[in-house]
Amino acid sequence: NNSYSLTSNLGVTTRELRDERPSSKIVTITSFSVIKDRGEPYESSIFEAAGYKWRLVLYVKGNPKGGINNHISLYARIEETETLPRGWEVNVDLKLFVHNRKLKKYLSVTDGTVKRYNDAKKEWGFTQLISLPTFYNANEGYLVQDTASFGAEIFIVNPTEKQEKVTFISNPPDNVFTWKILRFSTLEDKFYYSDDFLVGDRYWRLGFNPKGSGGGRPHALPIFLYAQGHKANAVVTNTWGAVNLRLKNQRSTNHRQIYSAAWYPIGSGYGVGVNNIILMSELKDASKGYMVNDAIIFEAEMVKVSVTNIVS
Repeated sequence: NNSYSLTSNLGVTTRELRDERPSSKIVTITSFSVIKDRGEPYESSIFEAAGYKWRLVLYVKGNPKGGINNHISLYARIEETETLPRGWEVNVDLKLFVHNRKLKKYLSVTDGTVKRYNDAKKEWGFTQLISLPTFYNANEGYLVQDTASFGAEIFIVNPTEKQEKVTFISNPPDNVFTWKILRFSTLEDKFYYSDDFLVGDRYWRLGFNPKGSGGGRPHALPIFLYAQGHKANAVVTNTWGAVNLRLKNQRSTNHRQIYSAAWYPIGSGYGVGVNNIILMSELKDASKGYMVNDAIIFEAEMVKVSVTNIVS
């Protein structure tokens, strides 16, 4: 069964070695053998992290309140809370560490849950930080020359008050743009572009080369839709654009049409379309009705666009 459980990994303690030193606090204890049989904790000096005051609390034989005697226990306790407002709460992403001196790395211990500090719960950590057999095994490298180091990283989790909301709008207002190209036979071998038109929060334009493009050159007529800049005060992200691109038949409703949909990047100038909306021979056949009086008409119908807003 390969199904993913949303809850299977929550609260599971993970241990990983990393190169970087802990960012909030490091405590190094020399002559560790002096205290190795003590049951009471070592409490570090107060340190500041993320705007609050803390201490590390280390049980070298395990926290007896947790019923543990075969692991080292380590906790981070918030201090000086009397200065905090009534009903205070501090949400913390907490990682605790043991230095591996042999590998010159830090064993990071975390469980992926946010620790909620408040008046009722001022201390969080790991009762089973590292097993005593592993810690005291000289080949492991955590206790070297009777010296060991422990550390902490404390990051505050402040829930955001705003979110980015992406909405897909079907058939938005003013979603049809028509572009008539005159004197088609006199056009040069280069890309021509329409005026910009606004649909949703973004400007768009059409573009084509009258001599063909890519694999359709020189036997077919291309047409592309390009995303341009955003309107003033728009939230600037990439944009979904779904469009019906048409070469209009000026004598009937037998238009040539292709559908295209894509994410358009933030930067201007990215185009999506086709190299062959019609063969040149058919375009120039006066009886077909696609070119009349040396003029052709392209049309873009934006059938769906994305709009992004920042909301509370």
